[in-house]
Amino acid sequence: MRTLQWIAVTALLATLLLGSRAAWAAPDPTGVVTGVALDVPAAVPGHPTLEELAMELGHHRAAINLTWAIVAAALVMFMQAGFAMVETGLTRAKNAVHTMAMNLAVYGVGMMAFWAVGFGLQMGGVGALGTFMGPPLLDREISLVLLGHTFGVFGGKGFFLTGDAVDVGVLAMFVFQMVFMDTAATIPTGALAERWRFSAFLVFSALVAGVVYPIYANWVWGGGWLGTLGKEMHLGHGVVDFAGSSVVHLTGGVLAFVTCRKIGPRLGRFDARGRARPIAAHNVPMAIIGTIILAFGWFGFNAGSTLAGTDLRLAVVAANTMLASGAAMVTAMLFTWRVTGKPDPTFMANGMLAGLVAITAPCAFVTPGSAVLIGAVAGVVVIVAILAMERRLKIDDPVGACAVHGVSGALGTLSVGLFADGRYGDGLNGVPGPVVGLFAGGGAGQLAAQAIGVATNVIWVGGAGLAAFWLTGKLVGGHRVSREVELDGLDGDEMGLHAYPSEEPHGSKGELRG
Repeated sequence: MRTLQWIAVTALLATLLLGSRAAWAAPDPTGVVTGVALDVPAAVPGHPTLEELAMELGHHRAAINLTWAIVAAALVMFMQAGFAMVETGLTRAKNAVHTMAMNLAVYGVGMMAFWAVGFGLQMGGVGALGTFMGPPLLDREISLVLLGHTFGVFGGKGFFLTGDAVDVGVLAMFVFQMVFMDTAATIPTGALAERWRFSAFLVFSALVAGVVYPIYANWVWGGGWLGTLGKEMHLGHGVVDFAGSSVVHLTGGVLAFVTCRKIGPRLGRFDARGRARPIAAHNVPMAIIGTIILAFGWFGFNAGSTLAGTDLRLAVVAANTMLASGAAMVTAMLFTWRVTGKPDPTFMANGMLAGLVAITAPCAFVTPGSAVLIGAVAGVVVIVAILAMERRLKIDDPVGACAVHGVSGALGTLSVGLFADGRYGDGLNGVPGPVVGLFAGGGAGQLAAQAIGVATNVIWVGGAGLAAFWLTGKLVGGHRVSREVELDGLDGDEMGLHAYPSEEPHGSKGELRG
């Protein structure tokens, strides 16, 4: 015991002696103190200057933030597997390969379009990437000046990741933003499943990734006019969307809605009187596993949007994300149970996803209690929206993407203007002070900005999506497979192979099941 005590005392004395080396050094003759301690001269070998310490600290901070951004991006990328499983599970076995293939192909096709054009349009004028340090390399925003106010329209730098874009901060931002774009571009693949020609899907996805998505993303995240509504028009902090309720999910939901309307329902989905006929999902367990994968990846989606592992607010974001998803699943389950008499697991899954979508914009700005409320409301609203679109609008959306991403995305975007509690966001979009919603005494300015963001998304994405859909049809000769192919299943004709041996051609032509 005495030996251990002497070892401890010796270690303590050594530490104190080493820590007090500065007291023995000769004073700086210039009288300028630049060492670690007030009495440590800069010229003493082995003692870094304040400037050197600041550079080293900044390097470590940037490294932590870069690492966090890449890890978060990897989590978001893994969500592609979740989308593939949800969509494939909720459709029929005879189309399983085709649905999976769309989810695989959109990643590569969208990436190439985003690398060539989309990233530059979105982020080419964003300015300095603060969390990654370095100069403002992406500094060319194409803007309009109207009535003395400057409104950014799109970026003009970073195309093909050449020139100044060959920088670790810019490349990290590209990786992170690419997987967000991919999420938006993936959403229509579920809504148009089981009747969309593969060639048409490829062209349409490239147009979405290269033009449609990046323009709106620039307006909110890239220095564009929606983000500067606070600075230019005194509407709160401008449109605030922490992780993409509007930029990603509302965009994907609007694209899904307008294209669903154009391509029409699957054969047999509605009878002659317009009443919906159920088309059973072929693998509900697959869809449930996909939902859990999406919920897992969403921690990267939301918490990763701090773009800084050094921003401790990411713990608030993660907790709010988890709470909203759970609350939404519970309310969707209870509501469905009440209405149909059964706790439909597919509606439970859509409820959970709706909660995740709805919390994505406000996740950094609200309390855990507000997150539970937002999720609980989203869980009910999404079921009502799915049923209304099916029964009233005759929208055939096999996976509920229009409601889950579109309706819940709008709800989440507006929630910032209602529930932001004033504890975060100081200086966001160039506006001093934190983000404060209506219910926290912030007035209606922030809510007005959020509403403008939602309306603009519907107008731009809806219009541009329809234009892209029209152009694609002209280029490839139409979007929809033939009646015979749809009845037999898209796997054989479009992809040349089947997911299950039982789905190989066996005289099923004319049958609506599969």
